[in-house]
This record gives sequence, C-alpha cells and structure tokens, in this order.
Amino acid sequence: MSDKLLSEIDSEGVATVTLNRPEIHNAFDDDLIRQLGETFDRLSQQPEVRVLVLASEGKSFSAGADLNWMKRMANYSEEDNRNDAAGLAAMLHKLDTFPAPTIARVQGAAFGGAVGLVSCCDMAVASERASFCLSEVKIGLLPATISPYVINAIGARQARRYFVTAERFSAARAQEIGLVSEVCAEGELDLTVQKLVNAVTDNGPRAVTMAKQLAMSMSNRVVNEELQGQTSALIAAVRVSPEGQEGLQAFLEKRAPAWMKAGDD
Repeated sequence: MSDKLLSEIDSEGVATVTLNRPEIHNAFDDDLIRQLGETFDRLSQQPEVRVLVLASEGKSFSAGADLNWMKRMANYSEEDNRNDAAGLAAMLHKLDTFPAPTIARVQGAAFGGAVGLVSCCDMAVASERASFCLSEVKIGLLPATISPYVINAIGARQARRYFVTAERFSAARAQEIGLVSEVCAEGELDLTVQKLVNAVTDNGPRAVTMAKQLAMSMSNRVVNEELQGQTSALIAAVRVSPEGQEGLQAFLEKRAPAWMKAGDD
C-alpha cells in the first residue's frame, strides 16, 4: 500500500479505506484506481470485515480525475482510452459488489468520478459543507463509466438534469435525490458514520451479507411465480441456518444474540 491510499481493519471488523492525497484534493489517477481495486479485492476475501468505510483526508472528499492523468489522457488513442476506462469500470464494480455493507464518509467536495465512488457505496454520510458535481460536460466529456451507478443512486430523472447541467449541488440536495443517506454538522460526521456502522454490526453477519445480495438481486425484478419460489426458498434456508436459529432463540429468550458486543443490548 502506497501513501496515496491507506487501509486498516479494526477489532470490530470495520475496514476503513482512505484516499490520502489531500494536497491535490484526493484526485485520482490510474495508479490510485488500480490500488483501490486491489484493496477492495483483498478486503472482500477477509471474512472478518463486517463494514467498509470509504473516506479521505483533508477538506475535500475527491476532486475527481488528477490533472496530470488528464494531460496524459489527452494524448491517448481511442484504444488506450478504452483500456484506461476499463480500469476505472472494474474498480467501481468491485466497490459496488463488495460483499459487506459500504459507507462513504463525505466531508467536502466530491466532483466527477468521486460521485461515482459515492454512488457505489450502499450508504453515504455527508457533512453539511459537502458539495457534489457531475462536472464532465464542462470539459466536453461524459460521466459514462460512472453512469450506471449514479443512475441507480439518483434515478434517471435527476441524472437527466445533473449530467447535462454540471450544476454544483449541496449535501441537502444530494440527500433529497438519493445520493446521500444522512447529512450532519461537520463536527458530527464521524459520530454519524459510527452510528450506521453500529447499526450494521449489531445484526447477524451472514444475514447482513445475504440481505445486501438480496437487495441487489431483486432490483427491477418482475414478481412472478419463479421469483416467489426463490424468495420463499431463501427465507426457509436462512431460518434453519445456525445464525437464523440463534437470532430466533435470542429473540424468544429476550437476550442479545451471540454476535452482539456486550453492552449493545
């Protein structure tokens, strides 16, 4: 791990991945994108990880593409650009499909591709001073690679506005359109993130992972007999699983389940 990107896992299974380029507002280049992808790969294979928090150092979450990277891109062929974009696409997919719940901690500006990072996370907490912008069209480009994730987060109607206007919008507006889950005072950002972390880790580890997979797999599915059968079979299997049995017994016995920390109940 280079000093561009930091990662750690605490004793509660919370993995924190931190963009560490505050001097250039955490702008990313192909090297940082590669490191992010490798880090998400590595952490996804570690069963002790219960939650992933994506954060950054300094006053900005991320300014999007690094200027020097953009200068190199200006001289790329179409094939070079396709390969370059494929690296970003692969990294975003790894974050979007990360097995544990993911939370973006947004303390300041999130521009361009950074909006894609936020959109790939399951939840996002933003400081009141955070701002967002899908800025690509200002320089004659498109938010193409991030578009599937941004549209999933904010919907096609809002995308048809912000993709074409490149307006800068506030954390409050980001919450209104679904990009951000919670908005808080600047000094309460870590506390608000921690509350969401606790809300996740208080639940059954296996059930949480399966619940995330369920939410993703059922999006835009047509409800028919086949789907009804699949969901019935799924809950039946979970109810008789060791974790499901422990959860049910704990509820009936009015005690905390085995996965909760002492004092959480």
